[in-house]
Amino acid sequence: MGEGAPKAVNDHVRKSMQGNKRANTKPELVMRERLRAAGLTGYRLQWKVPGRPDVAWPGKKVALFVNGCFWHRCPHCNPSVPKSHVEYWSVKFERNVERDRANIAKLEEDGWSVHVVWECQLKKKVIDDTMAELLPVLARQLGKPLAD
Repeated sequence: MGEGAPKAVNDHVRKSMQGNKRANTKPELVMRERLRAAGLTGYRLQWKVPGRPDVAWPGKKVALFVNGCFWHRCPHCNPSVPKSHVEYWSVKFERNVERDRANIAKLEEDGWSVHVVWECQLKKKVIDDTMAELLPVLARQLGKPLAD
């Protein structure tokens, strides 16, 4: 935690935050399943470039982030904000959003194509629309045909 940043006061909150997975979350697994089904394989996980994209094709410089709506502050579903320790949470969320923005900018400056898919875009009601939009773009950037 950065110097001067407010600390989580509640041990329950601290324990809950530590329990959040860094990789192989359900949304990431759903995304990878859809990528494999579409024939867009050959990716690497948590590739060692800014932001450590959840899925990356380093040879083609294509990165895909699967962002959790709450932690990364989704622009689509407007997630709630905790009602206690408001200063702590607002600083934390601002830091997360700024870090995401900076990492995407660094990748793009280095010639990467960056895609961000939000957790809410992988829900049952909308995942097919999300994939119909995303997969053809990825296939074109990767120079691969989509599987039927």
